[in-house]
Amino acid sequence: MTDEKPSNFIRDIIDEELAAGKHSQVVTRFPPEPNGFLHIGHAFAIGVSYGIAQDYKGRFHLRFDDTNPAKEETKYVEAIKEDLKWLGADWGENLFFTSDYFQQLFDWACLLIEEGKAYVDDLTPEQMREYRGSLTEPGKNSPFRDRSAEENLELFKQMANGDFDEGQKVLRAKIDMAHPNMNMRDPVLYRILKAHHHRTGDKWKIYPSYDFAHGQGDAIEGITHSLCSLEFEYHRPLYNWFIENLPVPHTPRQIEFARLNVEYIVTSKRKLLQLVNENHVHGWDDPRMPTVAGLRRRGYTPDAIKEFCERAGVAKRERVNEYALLEYCLRQDLEDKAIRRMAVLDPLKVVIENFPEETEYYEGPNHPADEGRGVRKVPLTREIYIERDDFMEDPPKKFFRLGPGREVRLRYACYITCTDVIKDADGNILELRATFDPESRGGSTPDGRKVKGTIHWVSATDNVEIEARHYEQLFTKADPDDIEEGQTFLDNLNPESETTLRCFGEPELANAQAEEPIQFERKGYYVLDTDSKDGNLVFNRSVGLRDSWGKKQGK
Repeated sequence: MTDEKPSNFIRDIIDEELAAGKHSQVVTRFPPEPNGFLHIGHAFAIGVSYGIAQDYKGRFHLRFDDTNPAKEETKYVEAIKEDLKWLGADWGENLFFTSDYFQQLFDWACLLIEEGKAYVDDLTPEQMREYRGSLTEPGKNSPFRDRSAEENLELFKQMANGDFDEGQKVLRAKIDMAHPNMNMRDPVLYRILKAHHHRTGDKWKIYPSYDFAHGQGDAIEGITHSLCSLEFEYHRPLYNWFIENLPVPHTPRQIEFARLNVEYIVTSKRKLLQLVNENHVHGWDDPRMPTVAGLRRRGYTPDAIKEFCERAGVAKRERVNEYALLEYCLRQDLEDKAIRRMAVLDPLKVVIENFPEETEYYEGPNHPADEGRGVRKVPLTREIYIERDDFMEDPPKKFFRLGPGREVRLRYACYITCTDVIKDADGNILELRATFDPESRGGSTPDGRKVKGTIHWVSATDNVEIEARHYEQLFTKADPDDIEEGQTFLDNLNPESETTLRCFGEPELANAQAEEPIQFERKGYYVLDTDSKDGNLVFNRSVGLRDSWGKKQGK
């Protein structure tokens, strides 16, 4: 191995096999279905398989499991490739599609038929379920199970020619209808599907099942370790049966690990698709979605996701990770990466009555811990905005921000003292009046007096107007599937998961770049959204400076 990595059971297995001389090179793969966008669970799986290949100086394959053309689209293929590149997974020249192997899989299916190990079945889907039995009752043989190899082969070729309707016939493996593992009770190998395929067009009228195509694709590509989630553990005997009963060029080994589960998140592709199709979110890349595209748009970084996945760890048992850990990993990553800017999200105007008419400029560091990242000029004018909650008319003793007669430091600039509070007829505060100490320019005074409060601010006349989008969890419950009778997971949607503020930022925010992390000082981490155009600046809050969500939930 090239470096020290925390050991886990997968690495232990690989170490033993390499020591025994079973492999000369470790080869892993990631086999997504191109019927949706990748989510954070996929990012975890990619990290496991790609990380293993990297650490053992092996090879990593990206193979699209495109065996269901009715649900697959080229746009998903391209989105998945983009996500993998962004996450840092490099498949090099090893890009494959299961459709590359359709002819070989068909030939192998014919071989199973010829050897009496597969047959064409005419049972309806409902009848197949009835004949299959249950976990406590054995299944029973189909009345079509004993057709001759010659008849089965002819029928199978007719299926391939499109001579039968969808659902009229299937090809099944002939294994054991009394097997305790339900997956071994004569599973379906091929079904009729007359849909246009995004790569092969209308050439095929039949398509292989995932179970039949998956292991054989691994064998064709020389995959040594087929790493997958625990849900495929009970499919492993079938995976091995195909490998043992076909003349495959290699013998891969399937190893299962616990998938990544996170509080307040659903990773079921069916449910994610439902959220998109029913317009509960604005698309696959909605910043509230757990998709890689959504996380990226919200301002997550590949490093933060990788750190979270490594902290979650590879395990044999399912567990649920705290959402706070995901936010912590992002917050730690952005602390070093994010440049600093000031923005006022809930503005209250302050008129500094003795301030000069001319604009003054003060220097603010782009990052307080890194002088090499330089400074930017921040304009201070007679009228400024401060955060409304940075002022209290009757402040308690330990409130160190602005109040009547109180003095605070404007970050990077000077000291001001509140002299008057202007209200409307209903008693609502409209604006404040203040004075500043000319000798406090730069944030200190010759007499060395100290003030306990420092607040951020933005010029009311020299700024950029921005739209700040704030996000909470998409679901109100840690387990979105925790529902009562008659409900669905949609009943746990959080109606306050997205809020929008029109606010003001310092002029330098107009130069923000895509995917450039920015800390709005004292408020949180933000990133420029893809909706920004024609001078309309939209920023998504990636994460707060503290775990505000955990506090809201009483953690």
